[in-house]
Amino acid sequence: MEEILSVAIDNLTSPMVMFFALGFLAALAKVDLSLPQPVAKTVAVYLMLAIGLKGGVSMATTGADLSVLAPILVGIAISAALPFIGYQCLRLTSKLSAVNAAAVAAHFGSISIVTFLTASQILSDRGTSGEGILVAVAAAMEAPAIVAGIWIAARFLKKNPEQKDTSAEPLSMREAVFNSSILVLIGSFIIGWIVGPQGFVEVKPFISDPFKGVLCLFLLDMGAIAGRGLSQNRKVLDTGVIAFGLYMPLIGAVLMALLILPLDLSVAGKTLMLVLAASASYIAVPAAMRLALPQANPAVYVTLSLGVTFPFNLVIGIPLYVAMAQWLF
Repeated sequence: MEEILSVAIDNLTSPMVMFFALGFLAALAKVDLSLPQPVAKTVAVYLMLAIGLKGGVSMATTGADLSVLAPILVGIAISAALPFIGYQCLRLTSKLSAVNAAAVAAHFGSISIVTFLTASQILSDRGTSGEGILVAVAAAMEAPAIVAGIWIAARFLKKNPEQKDTSAEPLSMREAVFNSSILVLIGSFIIGWIVGPQGFVEVKPFISDPFKGVLCLFLLDMGAIAGRGLSQNRKVLDTGVIAFGLYMPLIGAVLMALLILPLDLSVAGKTLMLVLAASASYIAVPAAMRLALPQANPAVYVTLSLGVTFPFNLVIGIPLYVAMAQWLF
C-alpha cells in the first residue's frame, strides 16, 4: 500500500499530470486553452517520433532475437480479444445500441500512445525504463482492435440491414491497419534501430531534452479537449457507460498480466504492457470508426475514451499498474 501511495503522489505531482488537470479545469470553466490544430498535430508527431526513435536505439543497444516476437504476439492477441469482452460488458450493463457498443469496444482494444508516453516518462523519472520493443508492441495493437470492432458491428448489421448507412464508403483494410501515427511510430523506430546510439547522439538535444516539456504542452491540450468533451456530452453517457470507462482498463490490465507472466521482460517493460492493455484510443480508432461506422455516435466513444478513461489512467491507473507489476513480477 505504501508503494502505491508513493507512486500515486509522485504521479499526481508530476508536471505532465498537473498540466493535464490545468487544461481539464480550464475547459470546465469555459476558458479556451486548446492549441491551434497545426501546432497540436506537430506536437503529436514530435512525441511519436521521439518515442519511436528512442525505442529503436534501445533495440539496437540490447539486440533482438526470436524472443522479442512474444510481446508483439501477446499485444496483438489482447488487442483482438478486448473488443469482444468490452462489447459483451456494454450490452449487459449499458443502454448503448449494438453499433455504438462495438465502436466503443474497439477503442478499448486499441491503445493510447500518450498514456504510454506518460507512463514511460514517469518510470524514467523513477530511474527505470522498458525495452525498446514495446514501441513495436504499441504499434501492433492499433489495428486488431479496429478490425475486431468493425467485425462485431458488421455481424449485427448483417442481421439488421435496415440500420446500415448506405451513403458511407466502406473502410478498406489498408485504412484500418495504416495511419499516420503508426507510420511515424514504426518509421522512427526503424530509423533508431538502424542508426543506433552513435546516430542518436546527433539528434539527442532535439529528442531528449525538450521531450518532457513538449509532453506537458500536449497534455495541456488533451486536458482542454477532454474537459470540453465531457461538459458538452455528459447527457449521452449513462451510468453504465461511465462505469465501463473505469472498469474496462482494469480488465485489460489483468488479462495482460496473466499473459505476460512467462515473458522475458523487465518489471518496467511489463508495467508498460499493462498500461497498453489498459488504455483506450482517442486518435486512430475514432478516425477509423467515423469511416467504417458512421451510425455510431462520436460523442459517446470519443468522450468516454478521452474524458473518462484517459484521466482515470493518468491519475489512478498508472500508479496502480506500477504497483501491480512490482507485486506480480
